[in-house]
Amino acid sequence: MPSVRLNYQTIEFDHVDIHVRSLRDLQQFSDDAEQTAEAFGMPLSNWPLFGVLWDSSRVLAQFMSDFECGDKRILEVGCGIGLASLMLNSRNADITATDFHPEAGHFLAENVRLNNGRAIPFVRTGWADAPSSLDRYDLIIGSDVLYAVEQIDALSNFVEQHAQPRCEVVVVDPGRGLQPHFTRNMQALGYGLTQSKPVRTAGSSPDFNGDILRYRR
Repeated sequence: MPSVRLNYQTIEFDHVDIHVRSLRDLQQFSDDAEQTAEAFGMPLSNWPLFGVLWDSSRVLAQFMSDFECGDKRILEVGCGIGLASLMLNSRNADITATDFHPEAGHFLAENVRLNNGRAIPFVRTGWADAPSSLDRYDLIIGSDVLYAVEQIDALSNFVEQHAQPRCEVVVVDPGRGLQPHFTRNMQALGYGLTQSKPVRTAGSSPDFNGDILRYRR
């Protein structure tokens, strides 16, 4: 990706620093962005979205920094640059990451290298794609994944496809208005919802007014 400008930064959490490479802004495109967007049915304007560090991903990573993982198998959906997966990897959790974007896996691998971490398994898949090699998981996480009404049913179906019978799903939602639709789908699958505000920390964004949604069955 020689034509894009990259940003390197360290995100400080309570007990760990995570180093990340991201795109500098939403105007960044690779030389073959138009071809890759067309090949995957992605609007060109959406191409850079995977590579930006969003407030929701910071909140999810912070929440995962002391989440009781135990021996849970964890799946991150829509991982982007993989901040939450990197946090879990630093805790030696069993984490697998997924994203629709073809460059997400490359960024995740580079960010793992920057943090001297173990390789994180990555699967490029869309929520409506044919079944992938992914297994079933005890915990499924995502940040800002409730962003398009036409994707909500696909996401809940994807979750069901890869959730263990007893599973928790954690979604950080900045408040795009699609939570009720997703919640209805999840309730139909047997999940109950608890909702909370993130704990403010020194590295938190003062502009984030969303919620942490925890679905359990």
